[in-house]
Amino acid sequence: MGMIDITGKSVVLRQAFASGRIELALDTIRKIKEKDIKKGDPLAVAEVAAINAAKETWLLIPHCHQIPLNTIELNFSIGDNFIEATCFVKAEAMTGVEMEALVGVSIALTTIWDMVKYIEKDKKGQYPHTKISDIKVLKKIKGSPPLS
Repeated sequence: MGMIDITGKSVVLRQAFASGRIELALDTIRKIKEKDIKKGDPLAVAEVAAINAAKETWLLIPHCHQIPLNTIELNFSIGDNFIEATCFVKAEAMTGVEMEALVGVSIALTTIWDMVKYIEKDKKGQYPHTKISDIKVLKKIKGSPPLS
């Protein structure tokens, strides 16, 4: 079977936006906002983790090609009981970057969970309310966007 052969495809600008959400306890959100998390700032660490993960996507997903990425950007919005992460990836490449955006956002959310798990656990060591959901590609763009 093997990897898809992209020989002959044109190098064009590729962009992708992916997002996802982690639901957390109200107390956890409060502690994040107050910068009262033992391991440090979960959003700052999640951003670095997501950047690293997006760059390593080709090593994590067997059929992904190695793509030199031009930029990776993370944005977070905090709600009452959730954090939403958005990952933007851009490259000039022969294949798309949506897998890199999906891996970036997935690792960002998982990193947040890791940093706050000690608060999220119940007395039995379980996570009854913590949940990662709604991971999706928001938009994929191939080629230069039209000038406005």
